[in-house]
Amino acid sequence: MKIESGQWLCIEGIEVSCTIGVTERERRNPQRLVMNLGLAVDFSAVEASDEIADTVDYRLVARRVVAEVEKSSFRLIETLAAHLGRTILADFPRIERVATEVWKPGALSGAKNVGAVLVSTRAGLPRACVQERRLRAGRTRRRRA
Repeated sequence: MKIESGQWLCIEGIEVSCTIGVTERERRNPQRLVMNLGLAVDFSAVEASDEIADTVDYRLVARRVVAEVEKSSFRLIETLAAHLGRTILADFPRIERVATEVWKPGALSGAKNVGAVLVSTRAGLPRACVQERRLRAGRTRRRRA
């Protein structure tokens, strides 16, 4: 995964099977997808404390991605990548940007992989989505604009 400069947590090779595809033949059986994530996080607090509470717990992010993918039934990997980006940003307030790669091995004969790569930013996330997710998580404090 190539990402821009900054401070990033990276998760590579999350494998999940789900219903995805355009044709009925594709959707008949679950297909294997592979996700890579780059999570832009400010490391300044954790550099000083060395405490998990001062960063993003990548185990929780990976679990959230697996849960979202397993229950999804998108037709296109591009749509899934966009959904994952929005979900991660809404659920993990310390993440400022997320680079989401969704790969579908064997989708095209003669090619190893077909993939979609999307960089989502907090600025591109609808404010109502952020507030709704926080309310569901029991965090009612509003984010300053």
